[in-house]
Amino acid sequence: MNIKTSLLALVALIPSLAADAQSTPRKDIYCRDPFIVVDQKKQCYYLVRSATDNVFDIDGNAIGGVEIFTSRDLEMWEGPHKVLDIPADNWITGNVWAPEMHYYKGRYYIFATLNTPLVWKDLNDGRPAYTFRGTQIFRSKSPFGPFEAFDKIPCTPMDQMCLDGTLWVEDGQPYMVYCHEWVEVYDGEMMAVKLKKDLSGPEGSPIRLFCASAAPWASKGEGKVDFVTDGPFLYRTKTGKLLMIWSSFSDSGYTVGIAESVTGKVTGPWKQQEEPLYTKDGGHAMIFRSLDGRLILSLHSPNGGGLERAHFIEIEDMGNTLRVK
Repeated sequence: MNIKTSLLALVALIPSLAADAQSTPRKDIYCRDPFIVVDQKKQCYYLVRSATDNVFDIDGNAIGGVEIFTSRDLEMWEGPHKVLDIPADNWITGNVWAPEMHYYKGRYYIFATLNTPLVWKDLNDGRPAYTFRGTQIFRSKSPFGPFEAFDKIPCTPMDQMCLDGTLWVEDGQPYMVYCHEWVEVYDGEMMAVKLKKDLSGPEGSPIRLFCASAAPWASKGEGKVDFVTDGPFLYRTKTGKLLMIWSSFSDSGYTVGIAESVTGKVTGPWKQQEEPLYTKDGGHAMIFRSLDGRLILSLHSPNGGGLERAHFIEIEDMGNTLRVK
């Protein structure tokens, strides 16, 4: 082994060596919107969350980031490892919400919703003011980063409050499915937009898939005056049916429901299933296949109070729907 090869091998070990110094039970890790990446080659999992350290620029503005934990059993986690700091010259640099990490064509991509307290419209009607909010994509050759931006702007429209972008690839065409914020539109919208093949930006105009109030189980919930859309994630069942799990509020609190595409295509039309998947004050869910082959629903619960934790719940693919085992 030559010197160059030795150095590369040492660098590759740095994340795992650093992680060995910290091992934390899942129940002790604060996490909203938990997103899991399964690494079959290394036989481990990555838990992706918003960075919890406070980073600020010279003007005192928050700079958001993303970090990951690693695990082999979904219970004990090593980390966190900081993998992304939002560039200081980005369109906004505020806190990151609901980061997702996707492996696509040999690279890793983070879909991060960025926020800022900068108000661009206030109706003074008791509703939250409109602030800049949108999903931006970052890329890296490694899940440990560093992740770099394609550009300084989001993939969602800059003049709209958008969040929770997720990746879906259909017939070789990548899409971003995301939420148009209820703060702006009253009845939260689920949207989709084509992405360029390298995920560097949107291609064409967004289309609306459905509104939150279409779900029979959805309510205005928790004193809110509007219907919320949160956390879309798409899944193709064993019979080929295209489902989307997404979150809103029901009479029992934060809830995960299921929508199904009538055509089997992301463009829909979409109809809502009568019964939600999960109703125990938990949500912003995603689905992954465990290393031993089980189908797992990942979500956070409860939905507030600083008590949010990642929960992993085994589910069953019924062909036409999903159910908790």
